[in-house]
Amino acid sequence: MNLRDLLVGYKCQVLHGDPGQADVCAGIAYDSRRMTTGCLYIAMRGSRTDGHRFVADAVEHGAAGVLVEHPPEVQILPRTCVVQVADTRAAAAVVAARYFGEPSREMRVVAVTGTNGKTSVSFMTEAVLRMGARARVGVIGTDGCRIGTERIMIDTTTPTTPEAVDLQCILRTMRDRGAGSVVLEASSMALALHRVDATDIDVGVFTNLTPDHLDNHGGSMEAYKQAKLLLFGGMCQRAVVNADDQVSADIAVLMPGAVTTYGLDDTVAEFRATDLRVQAAGTRFVLHHAGRRRAARVPIPGRFAVSNALATLATGHLLGYDVDALIAALEDLPAAPGRFQTYQTPGGVSVVVDYAHSVDSLEKVLATIRAFAGRRVFTVFGCGGDRDPSKRAPMGKIAGTYSDVVVVTSDNPRGEDPDEIIDAIMPGLKGTTAAVVERITDRRQAIARALEAAEPGDVVLVAGKGAEPYQIVGGRKLPFDDMAIVQELSTLPTA
Repeated sequence: MNLRDLLVGYKCQVLHGDPGQADVCAGIAYDSRRMTTGCLYIAMRGSRTDGHRFVADAVEHGAAGVLVEHPPEVQILPRTCVVQVADTRAAAAVVAARYFGEPSREMRVVAVTGTNGKTSVSFMTEAVLRMGARARVGVIGTDGCRIGTERIMIDTTTPTTPEAVDLQCILRTMRDRGAGSVVLEASSMALALHRVDATDIDVGVFTNLTPDHLDNHGGSMEAYKQAKLLLFGGMCQRAVVNADDQVSADIAVLMPGAVTTYGLDDTVAEFRATDLRVQAAGTRFVLHHAGRRRAARVPIPGRFAVSNALATLATGHLLGYDVDALIAALEDLPAAPGRFQTYQTPGGVSVVVDYAHSVDSLEKVLATIRAFAGRRVFTVFGCGGDRDPSKRAPMGKIAGTYSDVVVVTSDNPRGEDPDEIIDAIMPGLKGTTAAVVERITDRRQAIARALEAAEPGDVVLVAGKGAEPYQIVGGRKLPFDDMAIVQELSTLPTA
């Protein structure tokens, strides 16, 4: 496919060469280190570097064409075509979709956005459709890309929603491997940076909006909300929205007649849950839909789990699946790695590993644990470095309010001093009801301390990293899996 075909109808200016003669035969790259002869290179601006700096490298490696936002300040070889566009990220989505044959048009695509619950709803939806409808479903998100248990091994540079080029490649791979549906997580930054553009989305799902990642949106909740709303401003055909969140009203205005609501508190939601009975092994509830009452159960404790289950049931229903079959599959839902993942130590201590890394998500998890815990609650948590610092003290307050013992430690400190991050958390713990507060910078030692102090019947929450198999310290990504560490430490012989 030549560059002219990839850009047909797209506003651009040819700066050098002939797009009709630029044969893009070896893929698309936005990293000059991935360039091979015959690739199209797209110079994109990132948070730390600008791809325009590496145009010369791309040309040297045999780029068939280059997309830029301004004329390159390097000598261009005669064989290389250079085309200028207003926004290379927006162009990348269109070009990549065309290059890979617009795979989203061949599948039903669900995109899930919201502050909390994206991964859980994506996991639930994939599992329920696979088990209840025997569908072959792909899932793309924080926990990687897969079809069932089959991993799609494509290197991406973003943790939740891949860059547009990678996303379209993954969608094509999934379709070629037989997936008829795909569920993907759509982060606010992915939406703002056009990663999901040019993807045909059948159902957009909105879970909730609470303060998090505000540093990526100028510190503004309004800007954060507007980024989420991009999904519902023409990108999806239908929407499933949480009526318990006031943002649902904004979505209803954007998509009149195309919104299906769910909720626990909203009495007119189309998928509504009442009569919740929360236990450590799960939550039973009554589903109200289309004038019927149905008994249902999700094998995860807590109101948040029921809310996620309602989103899943509503999405499956919109895709045409039988509600009763979806409810049956929901009851047999497997555990989601790192999402309220439980473990019982040989000594009788209950451990919960959860990804909760915002004020709202930490409060929901701890409120759930507090509701069924028979004895003390221990919380081990930290906050990520190079991320919104305004949530650190509030998270400390939540931990101290719901826990008997708090051990503050490192999460992914990245480029920050771990002890300075902990310093910012500690003021939030002052005046709370926590009987014991400790700070242990080393995360492994912090988990060990909590397990050592806990007694049979106590519950230990290890929060913040979920199923992440690494810890980012400085520029290094070190192997670290919270649940694996818990299991290892709990089986070590005592002194």
